[in-house]
Amino acid sequence: MKSSEVEHLARIARRESDRLKILHVSPYFIPARRYGGVESVYRLCLGLARIGCEVTALTTNANGLDEVLPVSTRREHAITGGFRVRYCPRLMRHSVSPALVRCLIPYVRWADIVHLTAVYAFPTIPTMAACRLFGKQLVWSPRGDLQRWSNLRSTVKYVWELACRMHMPASAVLHVTSERESEESLRRFPKLSSIVVSNGIAIPREVATHVPRDGTLRIGYIGHLGPKKGIENLLEACRLLKDSGMPLKLGIAGSGEIRYEQLLRAKIDALCLGTDVEMSGHLMESERPRFYQSIDLAIIPSYSENFGIAVADALAHGVPVVASTGTPWARIVEVGCGLWVDNSPDALARAIREISTAPLEQMGQRGRRWMMEEFAWERIAREMRNAYSSLLRHRSRSVTTPTSGTSVSVTRQSVDPG
Repeated sequence: MKSSEVEHLARIARRESDRLKILHVSPYFIPARRYGGVESVYRLCLGLARIGCEVTALTTNANGLDEVLPVSTRREHAITGGFRVRYCPRLMRHSVSPALVRCLIPYVRWADIVHLTAVYAFPTIPTMAACRLFGKQLVWSPRGDLQRWSNLRSTVKYVWELACRMHMPASAVLHVTSERESEESLRRFPKLSSIVVSNGIAIPREVATHVPRDGTLRIGYIGHLGPKKGIENLLEACRLLKDSGMPLKLGIAGSGEIRYEQLLRAKIDALCLGTDVEMSGHLMESERPRFYQSIDLAIIPSYSENFGIAVADALAHGVPVVASTGTPWARIVEVGCGLWVDNSPDALARAIREISTAPLEQMGQRGRRWMMEEFAWERIAREMRNAYSSLLRHRSRSVTTPTSGTSVSVTRQSVDPG
């Protein structure tokens, strides 16, 4: 490593009060709500800026295959003090952007930490290569993409992962949001270490009183619509409950690929649930409180989730949850704000029937308190900032102390918020 880079790392290690310069690279960004996870990345950047970091997000203007965001791609956009976004024009597919590659060099050289959120996307390999070239610390968030919920194997993904290994800097560290994601992701990249910092949740200051029940249990699913989410199993569970004489209504809020939405509608018709299930499409952030106000229970039946933001969002709005064991939310049983069960139709139906007689309002209140105590974005941003600082301190020691290695091992640890 060059002496100038050693001095730079040592200076950061000596001065904790320095404003960390953080570059977040993501193939898409707010307001591109057609993609899952964009709000979490935005909230993290905003939280980091609010606690004194200098944050730049480098992204594209993609908003699905057939649309781009109406934003200028010729300048940076100031979001708040210390937080700006640079959108680059998407040329093809979801995030192919030669302009982003051109911008990478000056931004990577500027940053103390480069935080990449993407796996099988165009910006991934150029970002890794740039960090390796300039000796920058890379934090890599796969956001669940390295987890496998089926036995299907993709040759294209296998080749892509090989390319990642070739271009990744030696000091790269995985950022995961749960211990389960850490274990499953490290199976694909066993030479990496990981840090566990959960997602945060935007917690409303207050929640409206739920509309009283009229004898019908009102359940809801909110989130992306796709095969991994287990929604078809939920529909079959509703059919079982209806056949048993239990009155219920299911609201499905979210969007996905058009073909999959059509498949869900066809299944609803095939199960004769047309009068009991409503698909309302994507909800804007301002529309979500009304959705939660109108349901008694949220169901998240996913086969696999790295975090499961929909679970946290429902609890933050005071709604208890039935979550599948494919999500890392076993603690909802311990806290007393929901059930954690298999996502088979029979198991979901049993759980819904069991929880329907529980004190749902009190369960929702317990869940909301839990979110406020452990998952507020300010707390999560501080955990992440501390993780960045810890990585830089370890890296500085490794290049300034002859007996040290060349990278830091932070495998499977939760970061103390300090």
